[in-house]
Amino acid sequence: MGVTRKWVFPIVRILIFVAIAAALVKIAFFADPTLDSEAQVPTGAVVEPQVAASIGTILNDVKVQGTVTADEARPIKATLAGEVTEIIAPVGTTVAVDDKVFVIRQPNEQVVREDGTLAPVTYKTAVVRAPAAGVISSLTVIKGQTVAVGDESGQVAPPSFNVSASLAPDQLYRLLNQPTEATVTVIGGPAPFVCGSLTISTALSGAAPADSSADSASAPATGTTVRCAVPAEVKVFNGLQAEMSIPGGSAENILMVPVTSVEGIAQSGNVYMTLPDGSTEVRPVVLGINDGENVHVVSGLAEGDMVLQFVPGAPAAETEVPPGCVDLGGGAFSCEG
Repeated sequence: MGVTRKWVFPIVRILIFVAIAAALVKIAFFADPTLDSEAQVPTGAVVEPQVAASIGTILNDVKVQGTVTADEARPIKATLAGEVTEIIAPVGTTVAVDDKVFVIRQPNEQVVREDGTLAPVTYKTAVVRAPAAGVISSLTVIKGQTVAVGDESGQVAPPSFNVSASLAPDQLYRLLNQPTEATVTVIGGPAPFVCGSLTISTALSGAAPADSSADSASAPATGTTVRCAVPAEVKVFNGLQAEMSIPGGSAENILMVPVTSVEGIAQSGNVYMTLPDGSTEVRPVVLGINDGENVHVVSGLAEGDMVLQFVPGAPAAETEVPPGCVDLGGGAFSCEG
């Protein structure tokens, strides 16, 4: 028993420690070759997102931010060359269309009588009338002043208002069938109301604003403006901010795809259709209305056809960074908490 305790047990312990050490050395310095071969085999694949052409409804309302503005004052112009003999409607007078504002008198050529004497002077008179209903906001003539035909002699400020806003060039494609009215919501004002007499205008090349100099008249025209008339019964004030919703049409039970899937967004375009073998081909399509998110495919696709969700090579859409987060790129964010 003494020999076993003195020699056998220590030798067994030493052999166990040697075996453990050998196993650790193998794990640390001699990896399993089968693991290396397996690690070299790709286990994933990059697949571009796809979307199916589907049936849906598109409501094409173009929404823009605008401003409530008082309608422009109408000029009062002299209609006869001569002397102002009477001021009927001074500044501050409320007038209706064609109300009398002032009177101009022009002497006729004197007639020589048979006995050689001059006949008394006769006069031709003209009454200058208000071009619009409103308030006489300015009057630049006085009694006894001489004026010429067409001289601007004052202004009538109408009591009406309009809502105007700027349109981006690409928004015009959504308003090819020009609407005649819009729904307006005045910030801090009355309930939404229908604003009629809608017009869309673009400054002509070479046209100069009323307050611009002659040098700026040759500048290229920029900007498109949409404007509509505020109903007389709606109480608004000059300078209020408003949202204008312009109906560009709607379509129900139509074939549509996301606008991100289409190369070109108005009238015609291309989509990248996915084939059974995984490749893609460019498919031309005819397009209808869009709402900024989906576009009507008039022809070129059938329901269920798979297309790439994003046009290859198109710039990535800007992603809004959540509050309290930092953009790390690639769609990743780092947020506190």
